[in-house]
Amino acid sequence: MTLKLLFYVVVLIIAIMGYRSYSSAPKTLQIGQDAPPFILKDARGNTHQLTDYAGKYLVLYFYPKDDTPGCTEEACQFRDDLVQLEKLGAKVVGVSVDNSESHAIFAKKYHLPFPLLADTDGKVAENYHALSNFLVLKIAKRYTFLINPTGKVVKVYTNVNTSKHSQQIIDDLKAMQSNLN
Repeated sequence: MTLKLLFYVVVLIIAIMGYRSYSSAPKTLQIGQDAPPFILKDARGNTHQLTDYAGKYLVLYFYPKDDTPGCTEEACQFRDDLVQLEKLGAKVVGVSVDNSESHAIFAKKYHLPFPLLADTDGKVAENYHALSNFLVLKIAKRYTFLINPTGKVVKVYTNVNTSKHSQQIIDDLKAMQSNLN
């Protein structure tokens, strides 16, 4: 009986701490804000940083876990739409707290041609306000940031439909670029 009570108390404490962390944290970056810099390794051990993408649009998408249904669907949609995105001047980069080895297996299994970056300590996701931190468990939220060629956040996606997300970004890029002409 006391073990069961202890279990419920621990669950309640975790829930309260998680809620307090969630409710007190800034919800996301703001449009027009400078994108936070990052330096992370990809599945092959190559280093990527925000400045590598200067002069291009960057679709920086955070996702919870390699090789899970929603994350796989989202990654495969980006893979299938990559040519269209690149024609619009955009590069795609995925970020999760999984390690490089997990990313390598995931990328190979689904033939993902864009970098998946390992944010194993969650610092980059935290800087983008895209981290769920439940004491010992850290998971990236399914957030995407569209960053313009000068490094400014121009669109923030916090409510992502994995089956339509890449098309949504294509549509937004087309609209942005038609407004520039």
